[in-house]
Amino acid sequence: MSASAITFSHDQAEAFDHISEALRPLGVDISDAQLLPPKDGKSLVLAVMGKAGSGKTLLLGELFKAMAECGVEVISGDYESRRRKEKRSVAVLAPTNKAASVLRMQGVPATTIHRIIYSPVYDPEYERIAEWLAGESDERPEIEGLTDVALDRAAAFYKINRSIPGALAAAGLRGSDFIIGWKRRDEPLDIGFVDESSMLDDKQFDDLKEIFPILVLFGDPAQLAPVNQSGTMVFEKLPETDKLELHRIHRQEVTNPILDLAHALSDPEVEFEDFERLVEETARKDDRVVWGQRVEVDLMARSPVLVWRNATRIRLINAFRHVHGAPEDALLPGEPLICDGIELPLKHRKRRLDLEARGLIKGAQVVYLGPGRKQGFSRLHVIGAPDPRVSAASIIKIEKPDEEEPFIPYAARMGAAFLHGAAVTIHKAQGSQWENVQVFAPDLYAAARMGRVEAGQPLWKRLAYVAITRAQERLYWVVRNRLAKPTHALATDDLHVPDVPFALEIEDE
Repeated sequence: MSASAITFSHDQAEAFDHISEALRPLGVDISDAQLLPPKDGKSLVLAVMGKAGSGKTLLLGELFKAMAECGVEVISGDYESRRRKEKRSVAVLAPTNKAASVLRMQGVPATTIHRIIYSPVYDPEYERIAEWLAGESDERPEIEGLTDVALDRAAAFYKINRSIPGALAAAGLRGSDFIIGWKRRDEPLDIGFVDESSMLDDKQFDDLKEIFPILVLFGDPAQLAPVNQSGTMVFEKLPETDKLELHRIHRQEVTNPILDLAHALSDPEVEFEDFERLVEETARKDDRVVWGQRVEVDLMARSPVLVWRNATRIRLINAFRHVHGAPEDALLPGEPLICDGIELPLKHRKRRLDLEARGLIKGAQVVYLGPGRKQGFSRLHVIGAPDPRVSAASIIKIEKPDEEEPFIPYAARMGAAFLHGAAVTIHKAQGSQWENVQVFAPDLYAAARMGRVEAGQPLWKRLAYVAITRAQERLYWVVRNRLAKPTHALATDDLHVPDVPFALEIEDE
């Protein structure tokens, strides 16, 4: 396959060719569409680095397409066939559901790192449907309780979306019908592409290297390193010969003012006051950048305000709940949440795997839909997950200003723990994007006044870069500690599940 058939920049074409050449001795020749069985003991780790807009995602997508055209099996994390050992495979991974969903919207069947480490165990009866949908069996299955119309609906869904759970949901099944458990992967896979790899810590990187002998990491060196990484990212430790860098900023060709602002931060002469003047000037010329005098509360329900300080986050969350008239002892349907992990003892490992595989991993963005059928359970919509509807035992914590202990309006004895999601720290926002993003500038000013430096760059610039590049369409640079009044009540009718008439749901226990 030739990169000339694709609209590549010079550095993208070089990276494509470099990766192609590195894969050829390992039995994957995407230029001539030839595959050989994996070679034991052979490993490879490469990194593609570039700032926002440099074309990393386009390159990842084209490499994936080239492999799929060669006949490399795609591992999506929702179902795996009984593969022959010699068959080549590729998986596209991201640290969070939100990051994976960005790739899925571009036609790349990405999944989360956690979902690939733990694989589902299907009920043998319904696995026959999965095998038929995946083309491994020509025999149309006959399943008691499922009509031909339901099977046709599943096949039509799978043809477009390539999701086995989604197709089974389209047939009227719930996850608890066909997935009977989860198991940690006990056999390695083959090739892994990892997007947003700046978010990886050393342990995650080691886990991935155990599973994938061939890894290609895609990451932005200008983002914030994981908090336990001392300001370094895993790909920065690779040999220089294994690091490829994309320099050209493609999206600037269509005059993207948000990216222009992000890349202006690389100028060492730009101080905080200079940058704010640039934001204000840009806002006068382009409505994709807004010089905000207050936080727009209507946006907070689906895209959190991005802050640096934890105290700011808690204050904004409480202001959001107050203006919506939310009671202290209950949540309103439509309130946003952030998963803070799973609080379950080791003996409940199966339940933990079930919740995490459904997308309830630390940092997942969730919308509260209402109480479950049993006390302590909540019905939730997991943003970005392929099967977003979940009912789970929940421990929901509402933090209060100047109070050490959070208020807990809902609490099961154990289950998924949540914090409110109307505002999040910029660190936790990495890997996510929203159509509209509000950046709370007074917090960045505080970081600038402190003079902190991370990896040789002023911390406020790293914070600003990450926060700004979370915006897909419009950036709000909020300069005052004020909150607008809501123009409408919280709602959940925007959280439909496209083309799936029956949302998957974990049964209350």
